[in-house]
Amino acid sequence: MDNPFGAVGTANYVLLTTFRKDGTPVGSPLWAALDDGRLYVWTVTDSWKVKRIRRNPAVTLQSCNVSGTPRGEVVKGTARILDDTGSDRVRRLIKRKYTIQGWLVVVGSQLRRGRQGTVGIEITAEA
Repeated sequence: MDNPFGAVGTANYVLLTTFRKDGTPVGSPLWAALDDGRLYVWTVTDSWKVKRIRRNPAVTLQSCNVSGTPRGEVVKGTARILDDTGSDRVRRLIKRKYTIQGWLVVVGSQLRRGRQGTVGIEITAEA
């Protein structure tokens, strides 16, 4: 398996940092799944991180704990918001990696928000 992300690619939680218009970094701890050399995360469609990525796709990633305390090296990348088909794929990847807990969270979210309420994000590591 190709992993250009190092430890971030196999971490249980990653700190995804996006940037406001003024350049201020904003970090969010998320689940992430590595597949085909890209990292995939899943989040609420109308979240601020999605809005920031649409404006500026540059992100950084770092391994972290559940509360977002970072550890390890920072990896720069480029994020892309996925369409419905891509988002469905990310949901499957999350359920596979996080087993029963992932399944419960993804299915619970779909029941609560509907299929359009969450979106997948694909991140490519900077060379």
